[in-house]
Amino acid sequence: MSRATVARRIATAAAFGGGGISLLGGAAVGVLLTEVRLAKRVVGGSDDVPPRADGRYGSAFGHRTGESPLRLGFLGDSTAAGQGVHRARETPGALLASGLAAVAERPVQLVNVALPGAQSDDLARQVSLLVGSAPPDVAVIMIGANDVTRRMPLATSVRLLSDAVRRLRAAGTQVVVGTCPDLGSVEPVYQPLRWLARRASRQLAAAQTIAVVELGGRTVSLGDLLGPEFEARPRELFGPDNYHPSAEGYATAAMAMLPTVCATLGLWPEADEHPDARRGEGFLPVAQAAVEAASEGGTEVAAGPRGRWALLKRRRRRPLPDDHHPTADPALRSASPTP
Repeated sequence: MSRATVARRIATAAAFGGGGISLLGGAAVGVLLTEVRLAKRVVGGSDDVPPRADGRYGSAFGHRTGESPLRLGFLGDSTAAGQGVHRARETPGALLASGLAAVAERPVQLVNVALPGAQSDDLARQVSLLVGSAPPDVAVIMIGANDVTRRMPLATSVRLLSDAVRRLRAAGTQVVVGTCPDLGSVEPVYQPLRWLARRASRQLAAAQTIAVVELGGRTVSLGDLLGPEFEARPRELFGPDNYHPSAEGYATAAMAMLPTVCATLGLWPEADEHPDARRGEGFLPVAQAAVEAASEGGTEVAAGPRGRWALLKRRRRRPLPDDHHPTADPALRSASPTP
């Protein structure tokens, strides 16, 4: 069975309330659980409370334009919350709010309701918090890693994410989902758990993409969040607990998502909205685009013009500053937070 077929079956099971496809047989589950116990001894974890980054970014732009702030919502798990760093400006929400303010030349109000340790079954609560007063203009969801590590059925995970996206879209909010990262690159985890984690996380990412795109949202593959770049440079891109990203790791992921967040609001250059065949972009069946995106971090998938076709884009990322500090870019410095 092809990876695209598996992803489509998971998404279909999610839509109709089925259980989806079982990834592992009984013997494999036993091996996996043994490896999980061993991995927990060396991966560790973090009980630190993530820094609060809620507030207004780019206030100087407001004085110049007189426009009301764009509203950016953040939902999801510890990665969305920014666990593993100690400064608000280093969290992905703050980085994206700063970048969005710089591109739009307009203030951005960030509201982050993400919860460390959350699985997809917490998204309903988070959506209620976010849309209770003024729905955001755009919402970013980063979820899925805990669903994999805690063995939530993939179809259940996708169904819960779909419900959240549907509610946000009904409220008039644009939605960008950072799909499940590649858990096979967590440094202290060895085979066969590494292979099983990679397989499960990529299957979930592909199924998430199918569901989100068919509801009118966009996805960005976060394989790079715990993927090839992290695998090659773990000391720089993983945080002290060997699991959550470092400040530079969050900056890498945030800058991969920034073009898509801007594009949902019509703020990205129009020329970049057309597919570039030289970069391998184009229209593909949704399931095929989802599978390709899951294996290459930073890849965007958006709804195409016809039914089950989607546009796959490999957008040019904003480069990290030379000194690898997320606030070193003058455009981002001008968009500092005013909580």
